[in-house]
Amino acid sequence: MLHTQSKHKLVDYASHFPIVELDASFYAIPSQERILQWLKQTPDNFQFITKAYGPMTQHARRPDESRPLKELFATFSQHFRPMVDSGKLTAFLFQFPPYFTCVRENVRYLRQVRTLMGDVPIAVEFRHPSWLSPDYATETLQFLQHYHLIHVVVDQPQTPHNSVPLVATVTHEKQSILRLHGRNYDGWLGVDDSQDWRQVRTLYQYSPDELNNFKDITLTLADASENVAVIFNNNSGGHAAPNAKEFQKLLGIHYENLAPRQLDLF
Repeated sequence: MLHTQSKHKLVDYASHFPIVELDASFYAIPSQERILQWLKQTPDNFQFITKAYGPMTQHARRPDESRPLKELFATFSQHFRPMVDSGKLTAFLFQFPPYFTCVRENVRYLRQVRTLMGDVPIAVEFRHPSWLSPDYATETLQFLQHYHLIHVVVDQPQTPHNSVPLVATVTHEKQSILRLHGRNYDGWLGVDDSQDWRQVRTLYQYSPDELNNFKDITLTLADASENVAVIFNNNSGGHAAPNAKEFQKLLGIHYENLAPRQLDLF
């Protein structure tokens, strides 16, 4: 995941990896000028998984955000049109909050998302366990497949109310996404109010045995979809990039046509 605070960070990142999760768009809709700059800073074959703006996934709005929902979707789509047209977009990631439960109203909202976003690639990540519970998992996955939505396969601590199980099922023949948040149970649960959750929530380093398990899962996903994107989000302690490098070696992958390497991320 990349927050893009430093203007050099994206350039450096693109010299090591061919894809990045763009987090800045969750907090505010970037200007088109800024998006064009990101496109210019990356190689032709570089890819973005771009998070949808928070209010678009029913996260709380900022006090200064009062635009109607349809306007937010329209502005977001307009600003990111150059990324879509460039072929550098893997998917827009709609990460829904733990209070987005599997009820009829929210199913209707998912249909609305597809309508408002048009035919662009959309990935959906749930946080409430009801969506992938034994009662609803089959219907949820069939729904995602019907609307050409990418099911984000996640690894995360199995806390009671804000996590879903890892279900390695592909719902889109062209793309699957495996997103790895770490296994810091207490940090994910968020019971310690004395700590900033951003500092502890994804504080975790995957072991070689765990990475081997993800290798098997990745190969399973690859059997059912043309492309697999693996995103390490265990970044609170800086473990994401080293784990990604280990995983790359484990899969025997050598990336070509990356950006010239100038700095050392590690």
